[in-house]
Amino acid sequence: MKLSEAVSQRVNELLVEKDKTQYELYKLSGVSQSTISDIRLMKNNSVNLRIIYEITQGLNMDLFDFFNSPLFKGNNIID
Repeated sequence: MKLSEAVSQRVNELLVEKDKTQYELYKLSGVSQSTISDIRLMKNNSVNLRIIYEITQGLNMDLFDFFNSPLFKGNNIID
């Protein structure tokens, strides 16, 4: 899977896990709704690490916790 796909899936997982909507994530993180939507719909081939950091802060978690997922392990990422 591409990195953008893994990031998209992880954001979607966390929204479900934390019982948050995209709008709530925007309000908590300060990341624009359009940027969050672009990540979730994989409209970007790359996502700035700063944006991921802001998302994690909005979800009250660390970057480690974001990337501590099987999505980012081993040969799962192909690009």
